[in-house]
Order: sequence, then C-alpha cells, then structure tokens
Amino acid sequence: MTQVQTARGPIDSSGLGRVLVHEHVFCMDMEYTLNYRPDFNEEEQIAEAARRLDELKRHGVDTIMDLTVLGLGRDVPRIAEVAKRTEVNIIVATGCYTFDVLPKQLAQRAPGLMFDEPDPLPDLFVGDIVEGVNRTDIKAGLLKCAIDAPGLKPGVERVLRAVGQANVRTGAPISVHTAARHGTGLVAQRVLKEEGVDLRDVIIGHCGDSTDIDYLMRLADEGSILGMDRFGMNENLPLADRVATIAELVRRGYGDRLTLSHDCWCWSDFFPTEAHRAARFPEHSYCYVPQVAVPALLEAGVSEREIDMMQIDNPRRHFEDSAGRFAARQ
Repeated sequence: MTQVQTARGPIDSSGLGRVLVHEHVFCMDMEYTLNYRPDFNEEEQIAEAARRLDELKRHGVDTIMDLTVLGLGRDVPRIAEVAKRTEVNIIVATGCYTFDVLPKQLAQRAPGLMFDEPDPLPDLFVGDIVEGVNRTDIKAGLLKCAIDAPGLKPGVERVLRAVGQANVRTGAPISVHTAARHGTGLVAQRVLKEEGVDLRDVIIGHCGDSTDIDYLMRLADEGSILGMDRFGMNENLPLADRVATIAELVRRGYGDRLTLSHDCWCWSDFFPTEAHRAARFPEHSYCYVPQVAVPALLEAGVSEREIDMMQIDNPRRHFEDSAGRFAARQ
C-alpha cells in the first residue's frame, strides 16, 4: 500500500475509506476576513468545523481532500486544530488558485520579469510535499491548480506548469479546478502533459457541472479521473442531470474514472452571511452526497459496488497509482 499524508500525519492508503475528493474547511481572503468580518470567531469556527466533519463521519465518510491552496486562504495550522477534534482524515493540498494573475508576492518573480530568477513556484510546492508546510510538520498530500472561463492566462499557465513539474518531482497526484462548460479540462490536460505528467495522476475537477458526455469521455479517455464534485449546487445544474450523466458514464464503462464530492466548506467569506449562502445553495452541505446523491444514483440504476468504486477505490487509486508510477521512474 501507499503512505498518504494527512493533517494528523501519514496513514496507509487502505485507511482512507470513503473519500470526498473536493472539499474545503475554511475558504477565505484572510486579510478581508480579519478586518471586515467580525462574525468570524476562530475558536467557534474550528469547533463548528469539527462538528460538521463528525456529522459527515456518522454518514460513512472517512476522508476529505481539502483543496484550499494559496489564493483561497489556506491556513494549515488552523486545519491541524480541526484535525485534532474530528475522526475524519483531512488531506491538505499545495498549489495556487487563480483564474488570471498570481498573488503580487509572486507575480513578478520569474524569468524576464522584475525579479529575473527561476520561477519559485515549483520549489514552493515541492517543499510543502517533501519537507512540510511552514509552521507545521504536516506535509501536503496532493497538488491543486485551476483554469476557469478566462482560459490559459499567463499566471494560470505558470501555476499549471509548476504543478506539473512538482508532480514529476514528487509523484504527488493533481486536482484541477476547471470550467466544464468552457472545456478548460482539455487545456489543463494539454499543458500538464507537456510538463511530463501522466494524465492518470490527474482529477479533472467540476466535471459534474457538465452533461456533455462526449467532452467528459475525451477527458477520461486520456486516463484522468473525473470529479463529479458539486453535488448540492443544484442551481448550477439540477440533481437529476448530474445523476443521469454519471449513470450514463457508468453504463459506457467509465465507472473506474469517476469520483463524488460537493466543493463545500465550513466557513467562507464569499457570501456576506451564512443566510446568503443558504439562500443561494440551500441544499449544499457535506452530507448531501451520502444523504441524497447516493440514493438518487442507486435509483438511477448505479449499483452499490459502482458507488463504492467512485468513493473508495478510485480515490485510493489516485494516490496509490501515482506513487507507484513515480517509484517506477526512479
């Protein structure tokens, strides 16, 4: 088996259990939150996060992949405090989330820019994986990048290539935020492949926002896993459409390349208040997959074994196979 890094330390991949592959615990601009959100009480939110994760555990989920990276308010010491209080395994990520420009601290550090030097991003990401995240002994377990509707902007391309290089150097698997309706998963695959990434190491995120079977099959035919990972965001795409798309992909033999999740969080400053979030996405919660989506998939003809494949086997393989391929290259 393979060792997988979590916020409580390494565990064997066989201990991952049932996994949600794309979630967040805290998602914020910390400068904004600390200055303009007096409703954010850190101790209260840590306790609430642990409560919500424990509720998820009671619904049979054992592990979440927390894809909160630079640009989304990553604070690993805060995650470590949550991890101490919950039985759920939290796998933290490294990488950067941007649709356009990089954070100003990094935007001008690269060949030909104001600070003409090698791009620091690959070494930053590798350091998080190999040495551990600053101020903690926690190591990142995977890499995260993003490409949305604006496409392959220069900052986005820098991150994609840095993530690809970090994967090649460490064997850490990759998860990519994409805009399914704009086909950006295909662009991400192209760039990562150019950097030497085996596309079987990649989860293409937010594929569940699409009903375009041909597009989804093109991604899966390259070996990547599809993240059907926005359950509960039914304003974006109704539950029935999400379920029907998965059922059709399973019928066509792609069950071994599908995963389930929500893209949920315990605290986010994106919405002015919790009431605004509840009004916009009233069904969005950590427990929607086990409580609603799984029963709907079963009703649509997806078998329990196929659901276990999506929630247990495929996430475990995401870590085991990427580590195995890396070891074979050494």
